[in-house]
Amino acid sequence: MNGFVRAFLLSNLFTMLALPTHAEHVIVTGGPALRKWENLRVPQDQHDRWWANFVRASTLRMAEIRKAYGPDAPLVWMVYQPGYQTRGREDGKPYTQWIASLAAERRARLIWFNSSGGFIQTLNSRPRGSIETFDFFGHSNRHAFMFDYGNDIMAISTAWLHERELPRIKSSIFARNAYCKSWGCHTGESMSAVWKRSTGVSLEGAKGPTNYVVVGQGQLPAVSGSWAR
Repeated sequence: MNGFVRAFLLSNLFTMLALPTHAEHVIVTGGPALRKWENLRVPQDQHDRWWANFVRASTLRMAEIRKAYGPDAPLVWMVYQPGYQTRGREDGKPYTQWIASLAAERRARLIWFNSSGGFIQTLNSRPRGSIETFDFFGHSNRHAFMFDYGNDIMAISTAWLHERELPRIKSSIFARNAYCKSWGCHTGESMSAVWKRSTGVSLEGAKGPTNYVVVGQGQLPAVSGSWAR
């Protein structure tokens, strides 16, 4: 075996060893507001009349991923559990059971999380280089994902991922060309840039508010503005 062939084989071997053992697609779903709080607000400022805005958007994205990456593309579904427990008690519906059934039907691995710290710990546990796509569905502002909004306290978030916390996320969990997107409001106005600096991968986000009304029509959320990275 000449030196050129040996070098070529070694180069390919190192490339194969550097690849992740498997790719996966992470979808994060925040919780809904309670109606007892939202009903106190003027109609144009109310949120989450339908409990499943973020859940339905998440399952639509799952279908899109499976179409693009294959019917067996691994799905990891991270859901903020407290929001659906409290909204379920308010509505008298077993929402957490329904979410578990939706995950089972789609062969998605369901992971509940209960706090910001729990979210970061769970996300950081993903294998090195495994996250090929990342999507967030939930309330947000220009500086943070809000896992909870208007659930514990009217118009207030008590669980979030702020852009200042992004350095706590391991950049090594993302594939080199990972596609990340926030479907919440205003993320593209600040948090997307911080995400890129912290993780090394882009985060597409909205410049302006997003609209979940179209979700009930089988479409992913639209932006009243533009998408940006």
